[in-house]
Formats: sequence, structure tokens, C-alpha cells
Amino acid sequence: MSRKLFLNLPVKNLDASVAFFTKLGFTFDPTFTDDSATAMIVNEETTVMLLVEKRFSDFTKKPISDATAQTEAIMALSAESREEVDQLVATALAAGGSPSNEPQDHGFMYGSSFQDLDGHQWEVLWMDVSAMPQQ
Repeated sequence: MSRKLFLNLPVKNLDASVAFFTKLGFTFDPTFTDDSATAMIVNEETTVMLLVEKRFSDFTKKPISDATAQTEAIMALSAESREEVDQLVATALAAGGSPSNEPQDHGFMYGSSFQDLDGHQWEVLWMDVSAMPQQ
């Protein structure tokens, strides 16, 4: 069974977050956008809801993590090539994101990472499944 994924992330400044992710090539669904939230389209099966912290708190009884101090999750995006991994991370850093971890090269898999404006950690990965070590 195939499922859709809706990931919800708290943000401090919705307009700044939209501008940041727009620079990374993402688009937004106006049907699910207002002054407190927007639906960032990753693909047909995955949407990231960016919600201002006050709106995000309507969906949980727990305190919102400070993603600049703690890691609450790591979001990973696929890339078509090693070059695209580096280019997307460089674009994120130029758009105001911050470095996360050093690039990791496992031969068949290459990845790098960045933190968005709110400190959420994003990984960008390229993988050649045909070159994976056999078990």
C-alpha cells in the first residue's frame, strides 16, 4: 500500500521560510496556505507543512523543540547526482541556511546536509543502488 507523507515543521517566520525553500526550487500549494501555514510540495506523495510556531502548537500538547539546540528529526531529500547534492546544499547555505555535517562519501552513496532558517536538519543524498555492496 502506498501512502502519502505530510510532515509538519514549526517555523518562526513563514515568509522567510517560504523565500528560503523557494530558492531551493520548492513550490507551494495555495489551497493550503494562509498567514500561519503553507504546504510545500516535495512530490505528489510528500508535502511539508510549514506552520508558524503558534499554529504548530495547536496540533501538539508537547513543547516545541528548539531545532537550533536539539535535533527533533532529520529530513532527507534525494538527488539525481553527486553534483546536485553539492549544488542544493550550496544553494541552501547561500540562501541563509547553516552548515550541518561534512559530506559523506560511501562510494555507492554520497550525501551532505544543511540546517534551514529554523535549525531543522536536512540531508541531501544521491545513491547508486546498482553499486551497493552485496550482503
